[in-house]
Amino acid sequence: MKAFVKGDIDGFLGLALDNVVQILIIIGLCRGVLGFGDELIYRTILPGVAVSFLVGNLLYARAALKLARATGRDDVCALPYGINTPIMIAYVFLVMRPAKELALAAGAADPNRVAWQAGLVACFACGAIELAGSLVAEKIRKVTPRAAMLATLGGIGLSFLALGFLLETFSKPIVGIVTLGVMFVLYFGRVRFGRGIPGIALAVAVGTGLSWLIGLAPVGEQPAAHLGLALPHLVLGDLWHGLTGHHLLATLSIILPTGLLGALASLQNIESAEAAGDAYPVRPAMTINGLGTIAAACCGSAFPLSIYIGHPGWKAIGARAGYSTLNGLFVTLLCLTGGASLVAWAIPADAGIAIIIWVGIVIAVQAFQVVPPRHFVSVVVGLLPAFAAWGALLAKNALRATGYGAAGGPVFSPALLEKFRAESFWIEGAFALEQGFIYCALIWSAMTFFIVERQFARAAAWSGLAAALSLLGLMHSWKFTASDTVIHVPLLDRLVGSGETSGWVALFPAWPFATGYALFALLLLAAQRWGKPSGENHD
Repeated sequence: MKAFVKGDIDGFLGLALDNVVQILIIIGLCRGVLGFGDELIYRTILPGVAVSFLVGNLLYARAALKLARATGRDDVCALPYGINTPIMIAYVFLVMRPAKELALAAGAADPNRVAWQAGLVACFACGAIELAGSLVAEKIRKVTPRAAMLATLGGIGLSFLALGFLLETFSKPIVGIVTLGVMFVLYFGRVRFGRGIPGIALAVAVGTGLSWLIGLAPVGEQPAAHLGLALPHLVLGDLWHGLTGHHLLATLSIILPTGLLGALASLQNIESAEAAGDAYPVRPAMTINGLGTIAAACCGSAFPLSIYIGHPGWKAIGARAGYSTLNGLFVTLLCLTGGASLVAWAIPADAGIAIIIWVGIVIAVQAFQVVPPRHFVSVVVGLLPAFAAWGALLAKNALRATGYGAAGGPVFSPALLEKFRAESFWIEGAFALEQGFIYCALIWSAMTFFIVERQFARAAAWSGLAAALSLLGLMHSWKFTASDTVIHVPLLDRLVGSGETSGWVALFPAWPFATGYALFALLLLAAQRWGKPSGENHD
């Protein structure tokens, strides 16, 4: 397989655009939420991002070429790689912002630096969890049905990617509908225009042209002030200061579940790649991701990286190894030169939203393509928790838009539950499903799979796992803050002495969920022991 092929251009444009959006989100959160100055953002954080991008993408491109040589094939697609968006947002709001608030309350000389150091610790720990996960991931993979893994990804693709960006697409219909039409015609209709113009390149060009025509571009003022070479450098002193400043213990209840979710997501995305025909060894693939995240922390970035969902989509458009190499080089160039602000000024995100929607659709469709019809029910069940989590996010964003959680405004509290119940909306169920929804989707899909196969003892084991995770607070356990609902890990609160030991007594709603799953496990064991086939065929 060649290092670069024509399809790599399409793959590069789509993935690079997505990564540019992630970088712009980092800049916006660091400025708007954390109050970081441009010096820290452009001279330290983004160069650290560049190191992790370059290391990871070059290694994944090499892995693709190695797999192609080993199998004698020329259609191997490299694993997509970039910033882990959910963990990035979690670390900003649940690790770095609280650290800054505590530093301000304590009268620290530089609260921004304290917040950044807390983020470095969280990022480093996340990479370490990924590395540890690589040692046992293959064993997890052997006992987990493929339908469950693909359904979990499909739910994320349909809700957070396809539906999430579909709303934005139809809020700007001239650009949104036309670019979505380009993607549908070229990839679902399997046609080309002209001399084989790459489809994603055409969609971006059309979207950019329309954006300039109707006034969506350029975005903001010309970013000349942010341009200039900024080389990466080690920040081991700050990382060590963060580690010795008790940031790890104070944020363990956030770092542990998000790190585990990141490792699980990597495993699922490797499974997705194998379903598309590219069987990457699990341990090396996850090791690259862990090392990339650790490199990010050592060089100043507080944002972990991840194997992206969407491998089947990039493979379908002809991307191979070169798109990963190009992506790493391009993002590195943007981060080291301040060019991200220039790109954002010229090419608005609206020009590429249709690509993200298309990738989300392809991910969801893949689950139905590789799973036998009798297990379609397992896939559908696995889609539901992601939709519930997305609905919870929409509801909370709507509340915040009306002033909840703002200074001087109403706060999130149990009183909200009664208001939603009056409208027949059981919002606490959505909050419970939101916390650990990846675990929930995987477990429920796996249970359904084994129930269909009448392997009730295995289904009971999965229900027992759900009970254990609920007791630990890693699934369904949540509590209110002034402006959000966040995961509540009462056992870890007790261990680290965070002052919230009362949660160990209340444990709502973890105890009810743990009890429900335990009783469900007993029902499944009873079915294994005394149940008899009904003789009915529900395929």
